[in-house]
Amino acid sequence: MRLYLSSFNLGNKPEELLALLGGKTRTAVILNAGDAGPEHRRSASLEREVNNLKGLGLDPTDVDLRDFFGRPEALRDVLQGFDLLWVRGGNCFVLRRAFRQSGADEIILDLLQRDAIVYAGYSAAIDMLVPSMQGSELVDDPTIVPDGYEAPIIWEGLNLIPYAVAPHYRSDHGESAMIDLAVEYLIDHHILFKALRDGQAIVIDANGERVVG
Repeated sequence: MRLYLSSFNLGNKPEELLALLGGKTRTAVILNAGDAGPEHRRSASLEREVNNLKGLGLDPTDVDLRDFFGRPEALRDVLQGFDLLWVRGGNCFVLRRAFRQSGADEIILDLLQRDAIVYAGYSAAIDMLVPSMQGSELVDDPTIVPDGYEAPIIWEGLNLIPYAVAPHYRSDHGESAMIDLAVEYLIDHHILFKALRDGQAIVIDANGERVVG
């Protein structure tokens, strides 16, 4: 399993992401964590992400999970054509719903287990990988339901990593104060976690796990 889990954007060590890819470049860009916002904001976000990824020599393509709600086999066919899944931050509860409704959660778990893809991203992209998303409601509103989304809150994470992650910890980020509250929650409830400052990333591969940046 190959993961590059950044606190914010590409982090300070994007070369670690490139090393996981081993020269491969085909990248699916997932922006659904921002689906509660207006469409013009999505377009601007896509442009930023694409430019950043192209700057690393990658070949990014927008894959909107909303196009695959209720069509998991079609999504599987698409994702099998990529080497990297790059997931943008935003609202982790919206993103979790998008993964469930499109079938991306099960598909990506299968691709990772077969070492057929690298999963990478930041902020909400990490929050969703944990055993439970309890505590994330102190940062992201779980009641936000964009058009086309199902209302029930999904508290179960993908359980790809055995601990919670607190991104933007003590960083120059608008959510850093709320992250402090989330860290207090994790401590008070005896939940194992790692805190990441912006610029840092967790890298997981066959050699183990490390924090870079």
